[in-house]
Amino acid sequence: MKILALAFVAAVALGATAGDWTKHPANPVMGDPVRLGTCFDVNVIPGRDAKYDMYFSWRPKKAIARCTSADGVKWSEPEIVLASDPTSGWEDNLNRSCTVVKDGKYHMWYTGQARGYSRIGYAVSDDGRRFTRVSKLPVMISEHPWEGFSVMNPYVRWDAARNVWRMWYASGETYEPNVLCYAESKDGLKWEKSLLNPIFVKGKGKSWEQDRVGGCEVHPLPDGSWVMFYIGYSDIHTAHIGAAVSKDGVTQWRRLKANPIVKPSPDGFDASACYKPSVVRDAEHDRWLLWYNGRNGNKGEYIGLVVKDGLDLGELE
Repeated sequence: MKILALAFVAAVALGATAGDWTKHPANPVMGDPVRLGTCFDVNVIPGRDAKYDMYFSWRPKKAIARCTSADGVKWSEPEIVLASDPTSGWEDNLNRSCTVVKDGKYHMWYTGQARGYSRIGYAVSDDGRRFTRVSKLPVMISEHPWEGFSVMNPYVRWDAARNVWRMWYASGETYEPNVLCYAESKDGLKWEKSLLNPIFVKGKGKSWEQDRVGGCEVHPLPDGSWVMFYIGYSDIHTAHIGAAVSKDGVTQWRRLKANPIVKPSPDGFDASACYKPSVVRDAEHDRWLLWYNGRNGNKGEYIGLVVKDGLDLGELE
C-alpha cells in the first residue's frame, strides 16, 4: 500500500493540470467479488467517528450500508444502516441514498425498488448507524412524462438562508434513468417539483453523453455558483462522469471543457462504465476527492477513488 501511495503522489506531481483527475492505484477501495460483492452508488460525507463516512448500496444485502475512513482509501468493515422491507410494497431493494447531517441529526433520502419501479423514501438517525423511516410510504414518486417509471438517486442539501431542503434527483427508466430534476421541501416529506424540470438532459450530437444522464451530486463553489458532478451515458451500458456549473444550481448549466473527467480504464475494474460520483471539495489540501462505482462487464460493481490536484475546475464550454 505504501509503494502504491508513493507512486500515486509522484504521478499527480508530474502530471497535474486543471483537467487531471487521477485514479488511485489502490482501486477499488470498497467491494470485491468474493467477500463483499457489489458495492455501488456511494455517498461520502464528513464523519463523526472518522474523517469520512461512506454510505453505499450493498447489492447482495439489498440494503444501505455505512463504513468510515481516515483517508478515503482504507475503509472500515461495512454495517447495514437501513434494510429493505419487502412488506412495504415498494422497498424490495434499497439503494442510491444521500445522507445529510443537520443540527446533529442524520437525514437520509434513499431509493426503494419493487416491480420495476423506483421511488424515494426518507429516514432519520441520531447516530448515523441506525435509521428509522419517517414515512411508510415514499416521499416522492414519478408523476410526469419525463419521470417515466422511476424517480431515484436523490441528492439533498439544506439551504439555511431560505430554510428549505433542496433535492436533485434522476428520473426516467428504472434500469438507468434519463434526466435530472429538481425539487424543494420545508420538512423533507412533502416535495414541490420545479416547473423547469427536467433541469439537465443528455448532451447534443454524438458524444460521451449522447444517450442519457443520471445520478449526480451538486456542490457550492466559493463564488456562489454550483457545480454538478453527474453520470453521462454514450449508450445504456457505457458511462463516464462529467461536471457542469450553474449560477443557481438549477438553470443555465455549462459543462466543463475537460469532460468527461472520469473515463473507463481498459482492463480495469471500471472498463465498461464509471457511475455515480460522490465528491468532497478538500480546500485544506487544495484538491477534489471523487468516489464512484465502476463496472467491467458482468464482474460486479465496486467503488473507486479519483483525486484532482488543485481546486480550479478549468474552463467551461
